[in-house]
Amino acid sequence: MALLFPLLSFICGLILANSKFTISLKSILSLLLARLFIPIVIIYNMVFYKSGSIALILFAIFSCFILFFVYLKLFKDRLAALCFSYTNMAWLGFPIALAIFGSEHSMAMIPLYIGVSIFGNSWAVTSVSTEPQPIFTILKKMLQSPPVIALFMAGIIRCFDVQQFQNHIVIDWIYTLAKWCMSFAGMCVLGMWLRKTKVHIEDLQWSIRMAILKLFCGAILCGFAYYFLSIPHIENYIGVMFLLFCLPPAANIVALETHYQGTGISAKYIASGTIVSCVVCLLYGGVMHLL
Repeated sequence: MALLFPLLSFICGLILANSKFTISLKSILSLLLARLFIPIVIIYNMVFYKSGSIALILFAIFSCFILFFVYLKLFKDRLAALCFSYTNMAWLGFPIALAIFGSEHSMAMIPLYIGVSIFGNSWAVTSVSTEPQPIFTILKKMLQSPPVIALFMAGIIRCFDVQQFQNHIVIDWIYTLAKWCMSFAGMCVLGMWLRKTKVHIEDLQWSIRMAILKLFCGAILCGFAYYFLSIPHIENYIGVMFLLFCLPPAANIVALETHYQGTGISAKYIASGTIVSCVVCLLYGGVMHLL
């Protein structure tokens, strides 16, 4: 069921893409995903904290910056570098992680998502804007992002020792519901989005080359983390950590680009990158299930 549900949700999105309510459905599901389902999952996992989460957050932030500057050094394109480093954790990352690794180990995606979100909210605008962004503006945007707000809320809740409760069945049910809703919303929106997007051969060729480069960088960074960093339970999380480098560019990059530059060049990177990433994740999931 864990493998079929994301696929069925994606097919549902492809079907709904032809509905006259597509735009409204996409907006509502995206809003619920970003501001309700994912924050609930973050709060739950941070309240019932597992050691290693802080290290995974730092790993994600560090990895994103490394990817950004590696691409910028090689190709001198800030927008493409952002597409290379700022990945789609919400729509695609969570459903794929749940399908491949199950509920327990896939929860390493929570701190990884927080780290990528911090990078995105602090660096994305700086990358696409033609004018320098004040530090205060960057910090304000980062602190107002849903993942960071959820992180603060989890810290406040932990002060009341909720994690010590022996019976929290209702909380567990809410968390389980949020996980399934998160998977459905993410894959359904992805299906609706891809159905309406045109992709050319040249875009796919670019995305394949970038996927190979990102996987190479991911292998180095994950190998370094595994052998040289003292991250608790890293043997359980290393597979999820590598999944970070299999994912496509974040979809909100094109919105930022349109707002700050008046162009939509990143749309082709995002669309083709998503298609290639789906294939990469499928192959990666097959390999992980054979191991």
